[in-house]
Amino acid sequence: MSKRDFYEVLGVGRDASEREIKKAYKRLAMKYHPDRNPGDKEAEKNFKEAKEAYEILTDSDKKAAYDQFGHAGVDPNRGGGGGGHGDFGDIFGDVFGDIFGGGRRGGQRQAARGSDLRYNLELSLEEAVRGLTKELRIPTLAACDSCDGSGAKKGTQATTCGTCHGQGQVQMRQGFFAVQQACPTCHGRGKIIKDPCNKCHGDGRVEKSKTLSVKIPAGVDNGDRIRLSGEGEAGEFGAPPGDLYVQVSVREHHIFTRDGNNLYCEVPISFSKAALGGEIEVPTLDGKVSLKIPAETQTGRMFRLRGKGVKSVRSHAVGDLLCKVVMETPVKLNDKQKELLREFEATLTGESKKHSPKAEGFFDGVKKFFQDLNS
Repeated sequence: MSKRDFYEVLGVGRDASEREIKKAYKRLAMKYHPDRNPGDKEAEKNFKEAKEAYEILTDSDKKAAYDQFGHAGVDPNRGGGGGGHGDFGDIFGDVFGDIFGGGRRGGQRQAARGSDLRYNLELSLEEAVRGLTKELRIPTLAACDSCDGSGAKKGTQATTCGTCHGQGQVQMRQGFFAVQQACPTCHGRGKIIKDPCNKCHGDGRVEKSKTLSVKIPAGVDNGDRIRLSGEGEAGEFGAPPGDLYVQVSVREHHIFTRDGNNLYCEVPISFSKAALGGEIEVPTLDGKVSLKIPAETQTGRMFRLRGKGVKSVRSHAVGDLLCKVVMETPVKLNDKQKELLREFEATLTGESKKHSPKAEGFFDGVKKFFQDLNS
């Protein structure tokens, strides 16, 4: 099978610059890398094809030969142009080098970006619903102010490592395979600090606590995260800092339960109020409101108060408050109250179907169940 044109493989024009070729290769290498596509032979084939095209087109001599003679100009089996595309170990070496820093094509290893931090913030329901500004004290690693994060004593500077020549990595070959590992001399840094800073002892960072004023938007809920860019740990030797993630958790409320943008609560009512109807006061996060209870309301009935829930943190939609009325059985009755209830119960005798249709229907069903069981 004939090989595809190298420019076509990388998706660039014949007048593409080396930077454009390298950018196209990185995109394809990330897409087809074997570690991202385990067992996918097609991806492995595409990966090798892109690697070969990249090696040829970034080498000025091979590129000139390819532009003039095509694949024949760079095929070692035909004696033209120069070397082939290397073994599979070279492929891994270049991918991790060119894309992630410190590869065999030159360029010093980049200092590591600082670590991201997480801060667990507990809020009350009222705070989460209304939003607020919180002062947070964050323990972190900050750039050393004595050496400006370089790790070297003031007035001195780090020197390039003589073992890895600033790459931070060395390549060990064992037959077919090539393995990259951190340089044993500079421990992967690419530089040697001969005269370290007295304050940070050459690390470039010191332990420090900082206070941040964080605005918590109204409507946040359990599990929401707020990202503060650049407020994480300082990076190595002046590298960019990481981010800070504020993880929100909301304490349980003694009255309300939240579900999305809606709030729920149970409101106890008396037997007489449920039977005769009337008005009761129910709580909301904005204060008490009046709720009309119709006569003959059954326990467990749900009433919806629109717009009395939570305003969404992601939109302008506002949830509702759902109130479940629960009939409360009176306790600690005196003799007179008990006698009045007995008299009331007596007035219902013989008319249970009229006054308690659910109970009558239930017991009729129970009676039929046992009759069917014994038949």
